[in-house]
Amino acid sequence: MSKLPALASDAVLKQSAPVPESFVEVKGIDYSKDEAYNMRAVDLISSMKTMGFQASSVSQACDIVNDMRSWRGKHRDELPEHEIKGEFDEQGYQKTTIFMGYTSNLISSGLRDTLRYLVQHKMVSAIVASAGGIEEDLIKCLAPTYMGEFALPGKGLRDQGMNRIGNLLVPNDNYCKFEEWIVPVLDKCLEEQEEAMKRLGADGLNADSEAVWTPSRLIDRLGKEINDESSVLYWAHKNNIPIFCPALTDGSIGDMLFFHTFKASPQQLRLDIVSDIRKINSMSMEASRAGMLILGGGLIKHHICNACLMRNGADYAVYINTGQEFDGSDAGARPDEAISWGKIKADAKSVKVYADVSVVFPLIVAATFAAQKPN
Repeated sequence: MSKLPALASDAVLKQSAPVPESFVEVKGIDYSKDEAYNMRAVDLISSMKTMGFQASSVSQACDIVNDMRSWRGKHRDELPEHEIKGEFDEQGYQKTTIFMGYTSNLISSGLRDTLRYLVQHKMVSAIVASAGGIEEDLIKCLAPTYMGEFALPGKGLRDQGMNRIGNLLVPNDNYCKFEEWIVPVLDKCLEEQEEAMKRLGADGLNADSEAVWTPSRLIDRLGKEINDESSVLYWAHKNNIPIFCPALTDGSIGDMLFFHTFKASPQQLRLDIVSDIRKINSMSMEASRAGMLILGGGLIKHHICNACLMRNGADYAVYINTGQEFDGSDAGARPDEAISWGKIKADAKSVKVYADVSVVFPLIVAATFAAQKPN
């Protein structure tokens, strides 16, 4: 056999440096073994840790979620009075304040039931949602969303009064039902504001007065009025979990508020976004530890990150979205970029999972929040 050319040999058969002891061998799931059949979510996620790619990131996300949920600090009896702030568990120990953000498409999808579960069982501390994340939750209490197909032509759907969200379909009648439901609620809210303004006079324009509401207060009221246990907003109201929506007018609910200005003219609902930014930032600054669980990108992601900037960064961060960083978008940014801004601490536990939230988040919840049945 002729000798290999030296150039090719050196290029292809270059000798490796010694493998560091810290290296972990890549392994997957061997379904030929008995323990691989009918695996629990916890075991499945654990087995994915050494698979590589996004499987390993999903497993890392579960570890971070478990860490943020299990951390405990001092007992309130050990703290001076001025340091008794943030959140405490039922035994009185400091725990992580968890900020969860989600985009509207996730409420439109069946993931709404998973998000409702977390709020119902008080597993998150505060929520940031887009306007669609508010209205779609309410609309689903009034009429269902249906499965469709991504390829359905827009013109034909428009002619039929069907609105497409990816491969989901929302009949236009759903929004008509939403208008019928929400207008009397807005009427009542405005009436209460006007009564408070008459009673308080000039003081009615002060922040936190009964005459000037915040978006989070309106959302809480909507959760109370819908009175439906399938609703995220309902459980947020019941469990006193604030839902922040700095872009409340960007959606069907904005349309309803716009229409209401004509119906109620010359008076209009007053919503104070400044008081809400003070509220969420104060929650962050008072937190003993802060965790971010961000599903999607854009406004909901940045709003939570910026709140954590006020405390010099979150202690835990899990991002799940499909955004790429090459265009400089906020959705595409990895946690390390947020570290440069002071929105995540340099020593924080953080990961970004590049995946469709509807695929991986049910797995993450099954292996963490829902690994044990809540009390």
